[in-house]
Amino acid sequence: MVATRNHPKPFDATSTLETEPTPKPSPSKRTTRSSVVPEDTKPTQSPPKMSLPSTLTSLAPSSSTSPTKSRTLTTLPPRSTPTARSRWSHTPSNLTLLWLAISLPLVLWDTGYILLRPHTLPGRWLHAPIWTPYELYGRVDMVYSPAAYWNGLGFTGAQGTVNLVETAMYGVYLYIVYAYGKSESRQGRGAPDRESLGFLEKLGEARTLEGREAAVAVLIGYSCFVLTFAKTILYMLNEAYSGFEGVGHNDFLSLIFLWIIPNGSWIIFPLYFGYVFGAEIVQGLDAATGADKKRS
Repeated sequence: MVATRNHPKPFDATSTLETEPTPKPSPSKRTTRSSVVPEDTKPTQSPPKMSLPSTLTSLAPSSSTSPTKSRTLTTLPPRSTPTARSRWSHTPSNLTLLWLAISLPLVLWDTGYILLRPHTLPGRWLHAPIWTPYELYGRVDMVYSPAAYWNGLGFTGAQGTVNLVETAMYGVYLYIVYAYGKSESRQGRGAPDRESLGFLEKLGEARTLEGREAAVAVLIGYSCFVLTFAKTILYMLNEAYSGFEGVGHNDFLSLIFLWIIPNGSWIIFPLYFGYVFGAEIVQGLDAATGADKKRS
């Protein structure tokens, strides 16, 4: 403590506060004005200035710090922007859309015959003229025969129900493609090279979707193709494991042209387009995770 009782003159604050040694000025710096201001020039209301301890002044940035290092610390690598992700797009070819335009009405036709039985069976009021060809097909494949219905064969009805779900999903996919996509003269996925198609070049062109709509569309389309493929494989395996009970009575040509080729189309095309859509999904995931940049 500083005793002030016997001081005849006013208390000098600077004499007690500046107990720490004044740090020596750096030789590289220009000498500044003295921090000691005469008594008569000090503001009457401002508090006395205090010198920082040497332990605190040592923490201050030195003038010898390299400006190159400071720039290195403050310079950050450019942040990744979503523009790289937005490059991914769903580009189904017109050939893919043509397959759906042909197959969907046929699947709806088949589904109507199954789910509207017995009214669609031969001799019933809904049979002619829409489902007249099923009289022939019911003799080729007994799963579609009137006897299968009257005997309570459940596989046919189960297949028709899956057909209905499958068709509804395809309908949603087509709605998204035509509502949010735009036709472009670029190479579409799932089609041969446009130049090799000649006058059918338009089949190789694409309908392009981007953003969330593209992701939803390709996911629904892929699920539909997998479902169609799996359902048709199950249909044929059911025949194989039953000893071809439903189609074993046909001659070879009838079996080839009326059963194998028609049903085989719903194996080959969905398998191929499912592969194409699956490759698009993998490509989109690569773009989202940056895996394509790591490989390059």
